[in-house]
Amino acid sequence: MQRFIKSDAGWRIGWDPEASEFKGLIGTDSWAVELTEGELHDFCRLLSQLSDIMNQMAAETMDEEKITCEAESNLLWMEVTGYPQAYSLRFILNSGRRAEGEWDDASVVAHLCQAAKILRVF
Repeated sequence: MQRFIKSDAGWRIGWDPEASEFKGLIGTDSWAVELTEGELHDFCRLLSQLSDIMNQMAAETMDEEKITCEAESNLLWMEVTGYPQAYSLRFILNSGRRAEGEWDDASVVAHLCQAAKILRVF
């Protein structure tokens, strides 16, 4: 299996099964963080959960009502904020080296969510 990187304006996500420790990558046009296999797995899993929750909240909230949802594993914490159809995403790594990042543009987050779903090659 070869290295796989998916990117577009404002986001990127990747997987390198040959890497010794940091097999994953997430970032934007201006920053990137390498992730362990477990961190990338949790990132994709929690992102999917948060995306599902935001979709479910569309029926429960008024159009002008903003919401915030959090999800966490032992390896990272994530938060989405905004409207069910358009929200920002933040994360903080809880592991040894620590890092945090965010995507403010809702259209970027939507594309990142789609890419994370197809990245599940590990």
